[in-house]
Amino acid sequence: MRWSWARVSGSFWALPSACAVLAVGLGLGLSALDASLETSARWPLLFAGGPEGARSLLAAIITSMISFTGLVFSITIVVLQLTSSQFSPRVLRTFLGDRFNQLTLGVFVATFVYALVVLRAVRGTSQVDPFVPQLAVTVAFGFVLASVGLFLAYIHHIAQSIRAATIIAHIGAETRELIERRHPQDGDPAVAGVLSRGGTRRVTAAQPGVVQRVDDEALAGLAADHDVTIVLLRSVGEFVAAGAPLLDVHGNGEPDVEQLRAAVLLGRERSMDEDVGFGLRQLVDVAERALSPGVNDPTTAVQAVDQLHDLLRRLVTRPIAPRRRTGENGRIFVDVPEPGVEHYLELAVNEVAYWAQEDQRVRRRLGVLLQDLHHAARDEHRDVVDRALVRYGLAVSAAPVEPEASDIGLRPSTSAWVVTEHPRN
Repeated sequence: MRWSWARVSGSFWALPSACAVLAVGLGLGLSALDASLETSARWPLLFAGGPEGARSLLAAIITSMISFTGLVFSITIVVLQLTSSQFSPRVLRTFLGDRFNQLTLGVFVATFVYALVVLRAVRGTSQVDPFVPQLAVTVAFGFVLASVGLFLAYIHHIAQSIRAATIIAHIGAETRELIERRHPQDGDPAVAGVLSRGGTRRVTAAQPGVVQRVDDEALAGLAADHDVTIVLLRSVGEFVAAGAPLLDVHGNGEPDVEQLRAAVLLGRERSMDEDVGFGLRQLVDVAERALSPGVNDPTTAVQAVDQLHDLLRRLVTRPIAPRRRTGENGRIFVDVPEPGVEHYLELAVNEVAYWAQEDQRVRRRLGVLLQDLHHAARDEHRDVVDRALVRYGLAVSAAPVEPEASDIGLRPSTSAWVVTEHPRN
């Protein structure tokens, strides 16, 4: 239930739909309030026209807001197409989840729906049984003014949001927040434990999908109630085919299979709920697209590598403990495979390094990244960084190197990359 609500609340249509429902309630409520109050006598600044004037005003609002809504939707679709082709299809979720875009569409739809509801409350003519909900009509005019201001703000917002620096910075910020949540700086060290004794029962996936979230608490509760150990066979971000192994249950207890499956959310694509690697993957995709011959934008690639540098530095300077729940007796309740620093480093560097073989700036920036990670890494992570340095033919420098002050560059050789000198650029 909690995951269903999170999925609905994060949908592009959820906020506009909520705005439309609130607009219906507001229109009905204000119309009823107008019917019970003498608004013209108490508030002379309200709409003072007759039924014909109210109908004309509300009809104009309805027509204009339909045009506004269509324009906003068209702009959004064009932006999604440009972003998908220039950066990566994976970054579309950034725009679909943008609350400002959703709010803009929601206010336009709400204004349209509100005007329709108020229009049906206008009765009679100026000579025969007239009734004009003056307060409601005045609020409709206020909605129009708010929509115009929001439209101007939307144009500015959408122009800023399609800039490469904005997209890359947003992905970096979202990934940093996830790293702080999944791997805190003062996190607990690796927790040892033992598996439950007894047989092993394998549970398969009922449907295909990518592991998006794992409810550790629910699985731990099932493990404690049935005296078993639950070990997931796929980490967050991995694809599982229908009928493929999903998890193992160690012990003699038999928790309900459907409850076990329900604790592992499978979706159509990776998400940023628990998947740190997906944040790195999006930045790598942006860098690769920027380095392609059709785009040829090394500056954007360097900006992506800058964010990768910061994220990797955060990972190598904190403990990456196994994702595990244990009981008081040391028995493991839940064990979820978690990628390590080596996986994240390979994901962030290998593909960018391959596609940057002909670009001096990006190669030099990768060299600075690896040298800095060597000096900043915790002892348990330094060997991983050192192996990466050897893989790319780099010797460890005596002191950390800053991008702005470094003359260190990389040039491709027949077997690996070696350090060479290049002027600043």
